[in-house]
Amino acid sequence: MTAVPEWMRPPRPEGWYSDDLDELAEAPRHTELIDGALVFMMSPQRVWHARMITALVNSLTEQAPTGVEVDREITIRLDKWNRPEPDLLVTTAPYDPSRTFYTPEETVLVVEVVSPESAHRDRNVKVRKYAEAGIANYWRVEDEDGSPVVHTYEIDGPTRSYVPTGIHRRELRTTVPFTIDLNLNELVPGRKGAS
Repeated sequence: MTAVPEWMRPPRPEGWYSDDLDELAEAPRHTELIDGALVFMMSPQRVWHARMITALVNSLTEQAPTGVEVDREITIRLDKWNRPEPDLLVTTAPYDPSRTFYTPEETVLVVEVVSPESAHRDRNVKVRKYAEAGIANYWRVEDEDGSPVVHTYEIDGPTRSYVPTGIHRRELRTTVPFTIDLNLNELVPGRKGAS
């Protein structure tokens, strides 16, 4: 059995804290903190996943009003023990090139593009944590035979849980967190102009 590198050992008996992530220079890219435990993305990323994120970032950035920013793969400090890294997020925080995380109060939409490696976390763990933190909107993008299907959710404030607002194929039109109009087929490489 291979020895665990010293940097992977938690600095305290109760595990890692959110602020510890900024001090872990040895950690691989895309390291998340879930319930005080480090989570590493070890599987190779599929081209569909990477291009879907890029297409969504570009489309949402084009449609975002002044004062709204779209970022990819930046963590959200939900609390002391949780700092997940969504595939993309929409925030009202002003641009800051040195930023390493956002807070739930600054985040108005989180989007996870499901991959085989992240499916359980995206469908069960993260969605619950984002809701408990009060993030207003959550989208989960699934690959359905090469076409994106977007499951949209909105927070129910008093219960701090998400309620589904739709399952979108071909197009997604909404007014929250801002007016968005997406031709989902055009997000897929090679399908420009598809209806």
